[in-house]
Amino acid sequence: MGALDQAEAQRLQNAHLGLASYTAPTTPIMQRLMSSNGSASSNGTQVTGGSYAAQSLSAALPASSTNGSISTNAAISYTGMPATTTVGVEWWDSAGSPRRQAWGALSASKTTGAGDTLTVASGSASENLNA
Repeated sequence: MGALDQAEAQRLQNAHLGLASYTAPTTPIMQRLMSSNGSASSNGTQVTGGSYAAQSLSAALPASSTNGSISTNAAISYTGMPATTTVGVEWWDSAGSPRRQAWGALSASKTTGAGDTLTVASGSASENLNA
């Protein structure tokens, strides 16, 4: 992943400094595919069409030796993809009004044809809070 969403980073920092309470994200965290990437402060454009749907991600608590890095621990497959090019992913919670958690560009764009399956390998999506 590229980085935390700017608003999420601010919520974490405010809570860390005791300036505000923190409301945890609603699980499961969903991984969305993006046809155009956003930035720290603006959402990307989510893939649409076909049978595409955001998928829940799975991650395990990191070991203390990972320096604040956490990665997915299961492959995530998207079936029935539309004909599109995917350039990034975003992680969103599952609240009634979902909250973006993180965003990032893929190391290489992935082009799919109508009906294809796109699989994001286990461990290939990660988030790092440098310690």
